Amino acid sequence: MNRLLLVGGGHAHLFVLRELARRRPTGIEVTLVTPYERQLYSGMVPGWIAGHYTLSDLAIPLQPLAQAASARLLVDRIVALDPLAREAMTARGETLPYDLISLAAGSEIPTTIEGANRWAVPVRPLEPFVTTWSLLGPRLAEADRPCITVVGAGAGGVEIALAIAYAMRAAGNGTQIHLISGGALLPGHGERARELVRASLVQAQVRLLDSTVVRIDSDHVDLSEGASLPSDLTVLAYGAAPAPWIAASGLQLDDSGFIAVDRALRSVSHGSVFAAGDLATVVSSPQPRSGVYAVRAGPLLADNLIRQLQGAPLRSARGQRTALYLLATGPQRAIASWSTLAWSGQWVWRWKDHIDRRFIARFNTPAAGVQLKE
Repeated sequence: MNRLLLVGGGHAHLFVLRELARRRPTGIEVTLVTPYERQLYSGMVPGWIAGHYTLSDLAIPLQPLAQAASARLLVDRIVALDPLAREAMTARGETLPYDLISLAAGSEIPTTIEGANRWAVPVRPLEPFVTTWSLLGPRLAEADRPCITVVGAGAGGVEIALAIAYAMRAAGNGTQIHLISGGALLPGHGERARELVRASLVQAQVRLLDSTVVRIDSDHVDLSEGASLPSDLTVLAYGAAPAPWIAASGLQLDDSGFIAVDRALRSVSHGSVFAAGDLATVVSSPQPRSGVYAVRAGPLLADNLIRQLQGAPLRSARGQRTALYLLATGPQRAIASWSTLAWSGQWVWRWKDHIDRRFIARFNTPAAGVQLKE
């Protein structure tokens, strides 16, 4: 019996479960361990904040996928990994032996800013963020001139700030929103995309500040130049960090602490370990940590895990540094960013909405004769 352990219900593992349902090798035992019973699709979260989607629109239940793949679903969190003994330990104290392990547990927002652990709300992991916004969003809508700060002006921070601005507009309560760029607006994108983002921020009355937050408190944030901003809610939307147990695992890591993998998505130090998504870095061709690349890695990861179980040669990914990004801007409009090119409009939103809904439907439809229901 070959024991396959899947850690995390990330986007890449959705493809793995779907492929196992289609062509599961004989004589294997599959376990999926993840803290949540569903996977929220990150690309639709800003649209949910803005009110265009319900949570069910962007949620993929994992139990039906696991059932279709004849996998055990264990709702728990990995806290330690011993790749030499081939064992993982869960938060509840269960030891999970494996012959082959795949890691797609996503990343976390580093809370290194003073006061962040106590007063800030990170956008990752998504499930706690969605729970928090579900509680705080309606309260902020009823408040008088609340102040909201979004720290980080990459694609995620921009989308979150614009989504909140649109959601609060209906309240008509004079919400003030600040987007703190930390010196970089939409890094990795072309100037045309940045121009379109700046115009969207102006139209939404989101104030963009080229500054850095050095301290977060319950009702304000302190900036590097000595100024303070009132902030009833501070959202962290910058950077990525692996879970602490990754550093203690003994796996070879890159300079930022992420798992170093080859083009087949296999650990460069331990042949029984595969990793994809935010947790991993393809050392020969590093890519940005985004849902776009996690989704792209899914089919290759699924195929190579099955190949490894069957003793077949692994496939290698082609290095690709450019990807299409579709950024929601609050109302049902979006920006398309591709290399140095960019476009915006309602048609881009319709395009994005079609792609996103098709992604969700892909994993909420019958697989291998098993009806996958929410």
